[in-house]
This record gives sequence, structure tokens and C-alpha cells, in this order.
Amino acid sequence: MGAAALRARNPCVLPGSGFPGRMVKLVLLHKADSIYEDEPDVVYDFPRSYLKAVEQAVDDWIVYYEPVKAGPRGYFAVAKISRVIPKPCAEGRFLAMIEPGSFLPFDREVPRLLDGRPLEAALTEPDGTPKKGGAVQLAVRRLPEADFARIVNFGLPQDLERIEATRYDQPPAELAEGAELFERPVLERLIRRPYRDVVFRRKVRAAYGYRCAMSGLMLRNGGGRPEVQAAHIRPVESQGNDTVRNGLALSGTLHWMFDRGLISVAEDCETILVSHNKVPGDVVGRLLAPDGKLVRPEDARDAPHPENLRWHRENVFGRSLPEGPAPSLPA
Repeated sequence: MGAAALRARNPCVLPGSGFPGRMVKLVLLHKADSIYEDEPDVVYDFPRSYLKAVEQAVDDWIVYYEPVKAGPRGYFAVAKISRVIPKPCAEGRFLAMIEPGSFLPFDREVPRLLDGRPLEAALTEPDGTPKKGGAVQLAVRRLPEADFARIVNFGLPQDLERIEATRYDQPPAELAEGAELFERPVLERLIRRPYRDVVFRRKVRAAYGYRCAMSGLMLRNGGGRPEVQAAHIRPVESQGNDTVRNGLALSGTLHWMFDRGLISVAEDCETILVSHNKVPGDVVGRLLAPDGKLVRPEDARDAPHPENLRWHRENVFGRSLPEGPAPSLPA
């Protein structure tokens, strides 16, 4: 059974999963080309040998880690496990289901070593050098709270909102040098919507090289600020998540049209669909790329997930327009 089908299932949690007082944080190893049914924002596939540890992590947070042989990313995202189920038709394997909306990519990927030292105490020798074998090779590792906070603080900086707010402009007086940073607890930061929106916007726009995925244009204002926006394909309020694969970089007008179901993406995941009974032909010609195809992100792993595009076609595209003014179209 594929991960897409699992999204629609609501199976029972295994007995003992999430038992009060037993929650722990984990590191989960993930490879983009894994033979298992891993989708970091949806599900993690693992064998029975890790069942006890993963059960204890239900309702708690995990950090994803890319092993050395799989690529250069190191620690690259956080998510929360909602439940554990037996994998259908696969004796001895289990699935950790990710809580919808909890997945969050790191703004900056965290290297495996900093100044030659591991970020996990369990991987560190007494002299600070990396251990070899043993825990290093485990696909599921328990993660102490201090190590979790350290990794998250590297990947998701406390002051990310300030970094973004002053990225292209002079900082306002309250953000000027000397202003104290309000330090939010790590877990508060992970669930705070304004912070997550900043992470999502930065990751999606960068994935598309600050180019609109439907027009192909890369527009910047006089100060160098990109005009492209980050659109959720499946909205957060409809259990959409903040992975880049649930995002499109779009101009303001196309973002408005996408959210209102005037445009979508076909089953081939590249052809732009237009609600022609609502959108005049001359508008299409002025706004969309001549070939009618999506611009692809620079990294194929960031391409829109087919399941997210399907949800948009079936739930948003072609629906009746909600009230609200449309943005002005380009001349």
C-alpha cells in the first residue's frame, strides 16, 4: 500500500503507543531513494527492532537525518509522530505516521559535525571525537532534550523572523543593533504559525530560484526584494503541511487565482489547468508561461507532490469563487 493511500486511512494505534510518561525524541535516518515507504511529512517505515523506541516517541518530536552515503544534508527537518501502525502486508515492519501539519524543514541544514564534533552526545567519544560503528549505524536513535534543542537552534534560528524582515531593507528601530531578541522556547517556535510561515516562504521561494512556477518570471522590486510568493497547494487549515513539496512559488496574481480554484495542475504534474469559463483567454496569455507548463524547482526532490496536486484539483479547482477583490492584473 502506497503512502498516498495511507493518508486516507485511519487505523488503530498499536497497543502501548504513546503511553503517558514514556515520550522520547528521536533521530530518524532517511534516504531520498530509500526502498522503504518513507515520506518524511507523511510516514516513516521501520522494522520491528525499533518498535519500542518509536512507540515511546508517539506525540513527541523527531529530527530527520540523511546518512553520509545518501547525501550531504545531515539533519534537515523536524516532525511529530502521531501514531504507529503495522505496515499492511509486510510482516515485521511498522509505520510511524507523521502528525499532519507538524513537518518543518530546517531553514539551514545542520551538518553532521561542527568543529569536528558530533551534535549528538551518543555519537561522541569522551575526548569529543566522533564514535565509529554502534549507535552511529542505527536508523532510529534516541535524542536527549539538550541535543534536540541544539540541533533545532542551528537549523531554525531563534531570530529567523528578524533575519527575513531585514533581509532586503534597513531594520526598523525596534530591530536595530542592540535590541534584545525575545527567546521563545524551541517547541513553541515549532508550532507558532508566523514562524512556520517564514520558514515555508524562504524554502519554497529559494527552491524555485525566486521564479514564478507558472509564469516563469523572476521579478524583484527596486530594493532587490523578490515579488514571488509561496503558496500552499493544500492549505494548512485542510491538513496541508509546510514541506516544499506542498508549495509553489507564484506571483501575487497567480497565487490569488490558485487559491480560488481558477488555475491548478494536471495529473501529469506539469500542465497548468485553467478554468476557462472564469478566466478570459487574454488574461491566460499575459500571465502564464507560453508552453503552459510548470517551471520545475532546481532540486527534483522539491517538486510538488502528486498527492497534494490531486487534492487541489479535486477540492479547489473549478469551485465557486469566494467573495473578495481580485488583484489588479499586469498591463
